[in-house]
Amino acid sequence: MSTHPVGRPQDKYAPYAPVALPDRTWPSRSPVKAPLWCSTDLRDGNQALPIPMSLAEKLEYFRLLTEVGLKEIEVGYPSASETEFAFVRHLIREKLIPADVTIQVVTPCIEELIEKTFQASEGAERVILHFLNSTSPVQRELVYNTSPDETVALATAAAARIRGLGEAAERKGAGLTYEYSPESFTETEPDFALRITEAVLDALGASKEKPVIINLPATVEKSLPNQYADLVEWFGRQVRERERLILSVHPHNDRGTAAAAAELALLAGAQRVEGTLFGNGERTGNADLVTLALNLYTQGIEPGLDFSDINRVRDIYQKTTHMSVGARHPYAGELVYTAFAGAHQDAILKVIDHRRKKRLNAWQVPYLPLDPGDVGRQYEPLIRINSQSGKGAAGFVLETLFGYKIPKAMLPELGHLVKEAADREKAEITGETLFALFNQEFIRVETPYELKSFRTSYLNEEDAEDNEVRFTGVINDNGQPKEAEGRGNGPIDALYDALKTLGAADYEFVSYDQHALSGGSDSRAIAYIQLRNRQGQTRFGAGTSKDIKKASLRALISAVNRMSRIQP
Repeated sequence: MSTHPVGRPQDKYAPYAPVALPDRTWPSRSPVKAPLWCSTDLRDGNQALPIPMSLAEKLEYFRLLTEVGLKEIEVGYPSASETEFAFVRHLIREKLIPADVTIQVVTPCIEELIEKTFQASEGAERVILHFLNSTSPVQRELVYNTSPDETVALATAAAARIRGLGEAAERKGAGLTYEYSPESFTETEPDFALRITEAVLDALGASKEKPVIINLPATVEKSLPNQYADLVEWFGRQVRERERLILSVHPHNDRGTAAAAAELALLAGAQRVEGTLFGNGERTGNADLVTLALNLYTQGIEPGLDFSDINRVRDIYQKTTHMSVGARHPYAGELVYTAFAGAHQDAILKVIDHRRKKRLNAWQVPYLPLDPGDVGRQYEPLIRINSQSGKGAAGFVLETLFGYKIPKAMLPELGHLVKEAADREKAEITGETLFALFNQEFIRVETPYELKSFRTSYLNEEDAEDNEVRFTGVINDNGQPKEAEGRGNGPIDALYDALKTLGAADYEFVSYDQHALSGGSDSRAIAYIQLRNRQGQTRFGAGTSKDIKKASLRALISAVNRMSRIQP
């Protein structure tokens, strides 16, 4: 066996060291309300894009964030570049910030950068001044070459400078909130994170009347979500004068569990979440605000964010960031409200039909934790078809998209033809493809017989209840037009009698269904007829026309033609 480190992760990686919290309380809690949401799309998200957003793209994205209901938006790192500075100034100068929205600006603990950040945000009515410094041992020792005491001194000096500039700005009418992040919190010794945070709170003069946001970022996600929750609960218990701070979390997604970490952190006492739409951000990204908000929604909790037009949100996100949303994204993905598996399709169809009949409001549908209509997806087919789909799938799609209410007895026959087509094409059957297949297999079945012209008449006009009908017309027989005549107890029976004179076999009528395809005086109708031969085999035929009698006669022709194809 190889002894190379690649083959022995235990020689290269150490397990995360959790905080000791044997009496943790968060596992027994459930969410009861939405947190404060803060979008970091325009800073954390934008800086992680291969091509950062242009001014026009940033403005469009900012409008989107306000439209979905975000009240705290981190708009940039204005001391990082003139582009960032100019964007913040543009928002303020052009009065583009809604009255109920607070912008957030971020700065490191460097005096000249702090001053430039205040210059950028001057004139804004409400600002969160977010400052941070790295606190983990590896950052302190190897990146910045500072001791723990020097790291604390850096943060408190920055806090004192921010407080002084902030008080001057408030005298001019600005509304300021301070936020501090011990960056790389989850990689910092818990006792040291607590020490530096309390020192910063003291330097800022934090109080119950003027609380400070303390943000605990998982700058690089290394802990399990439950370990992150333990840290948050531990911190909330240990910090002095808990009421003087708003506890915020900022989980990254390096382990793929940022959403879970955020949810558990909220149970552990966090009051605020920083994240981005669709989880954009450095490396694997941030906590996804769309997922977090709609997760709450499916638990019956109003999230305070409006994703009722999820397609529009996704489209603007993709347009402005040039990133893509995966097909399996929990709520916005192209495929998440569809079912391919036959068992899933049948269950969904039965419950949706039951809900419709009972006019139910409470949402309990198998395989669909969210009503697609709540995010603007009600016009998309829930059922999509491939070779694994059930017999009801094709019928559902035909009814949803084209108004064809396929008789239940017809579904197995239709489903078999669709499965054959999917296997043959080795691809998904789209609605348009299904419609074409249905027309080819059931409606435009023109051999051996094709109805060209006809008229029907009653043999005894005086007896309306029990009156024989005569059919006369021209029927193509294998392409040759032939005059035919027949009699029966109705137009369909009379046509069948005429077909027998041309050599059609004697079949038994099994069922007849018909319905309108659309409303109005010019609506079309469709008819379905099922026949059975002497061996017990059955086939359906279908016909359409503005005249229901003509649709029915065409359905009979189709059924007879399809029966004639059965091999003896």
